[in-house]
Amino acid sequence: MKVFVKTFGCTLNQRDSENIVGILQKNGFEIGEDADIVIVNTCGVKSTTQNKVISYINSLDKPVYVGGCLPRMLDLKKLTPNVKGYFDTNSIKKLVEQIKDELFENFSLEKENRLNMEIVRNSKDVAIIPISQGCLGNCTYCSVRFARGSLKSYSEEEILEEVRSVKDYKKIYLTSQDTGCYGNDRGTDLISLLKKVISIEGKFKVRLGMANPEHILPILKELIEVYKSDKIIKFIHIPVQSGSNKVLKEMGRKYSVEQFKKIVKAFREEIKDIHISTDIIVGFPSESDKDFQGTLDLLEDIKPEVLNVSKFAPRPKTEAANMKQLKSEVIKDRSRIIHNTHQ
Repeated sequence: MKVFVKTFGCTLNQRDSENIVGILQKNGFEIGEDADIVIVNTCGVKSTTQNKVISYINSLDKPVYVGGCLPRMLDLKKLTPNVKGYFDTNSIKKLVEQIKDELFENFSLEKENRLNMEIVRNSKDVAIIPISQGCLGNCTYCSVRFARGSLKSYSEEEILEEVRSVKDYKKIYLTSQDTGCYGNDRGTDLISLLKKVISIEGKFKVRLGMANPEHILPILKELIEVYKSDKIIKFIHIPVQSGSNKVLKEMGRKYSVEQFKKIVKAFREEIKDIHISTDIIVGFPSESDKDFQGTLDLLEDIKPEVLNVSKFAPRPKTEAANMKQLKSEVIKDRSRIIHNTHQ
C-alpha cells in the first residue's frame, strides 16, 4: 500500500512527519505521491493556515488520515466529512495500527517520545531534533497549547544520543514549542544541554529554535557565552509580539518590552554577527493606535534581521476570541504599514 504524507506548519511538525514516514516504511508501506492513502499533518497556529489545510483535505478523493495540531484544536468532523481517521501528536506510534484496523479516532493524553526511533529525514544536510514538547505559557490568543499541552522535556541522554547519530550533518536544528524553558520540568536547563551538544565531535553547527523572552532572561549571560562557540549558528528567534506592555499583559505574555530590549541589546553587544528574529501580531483586539505606535517604535529601535508579522485572527477556545475584535480594515492597514516600513 502506498501512502503520501503532506505536512503543514512548523519545524516540529516537519520532524513529526519524518517519524511518520519512518514508521510507515518500517511496517511495509510504500511512500509516494501517487498514493492509496494520504496522511495530512496539520497546523492551526493561524486561521489562514487552518483554512488552507481544510481546503486541501476536502480536495482529496482518497482515504485521508488527519493528524498534527488541528484535531485537538477544533471539531474537524463537521469541516472535513471525507476523513477516514483522526490522530493527535501523541499517537503517531499507533498510526500503522490505526490504518490497518481502520480506527476513526486515535488520541492520547500521554506525550510520545519519538527520539532515536524510525525516521526518514527530508534533508541530507539538516537534522531536526526535538528537545521538548509543549510549553509553560498560557497566551490568550494561542490554541496550540490545546494540541501540544504543557511542557515535557526529553532527557539530555536521549537528545545527545540522537545528536551523535547525525553528527555528520551540516546543521542540527534543536526545536520545540519553546526551547527557552527546556529542562524546567526535569531540574536542568537549556545551557546544560547546549554545552553538552557542542562538546560532541563533528563539523555540524547548531541552530536553536524559538525561545520566549521570559525564559531567556534568567540564563541570558550564560546563553550569550554558549553562543560564542563556533558550533552555534548566530541566529536567535525571540518573539516579542507587541511593543506595548499593556497589550503584552492582555496577551498573557510574561515579560515587558524593556526586558525584551535588554535581551536584544545584550546579544548585539556580545555577538557582533547575531541575527535577531522576532514575531509581531498586529490587530490584537485591545491594540489601540498608541499601542501600535509602540510596536513601530520598538521595531525601529531593535531593527531585527528577520521579522514575522501575523494579522490577528481569533483561534478556537481562546480568551482573545471572546474579546471585541478590531475591524479587518484596521488590521490590514497596520500590517501594511509594518511591511512597508520594516520589511
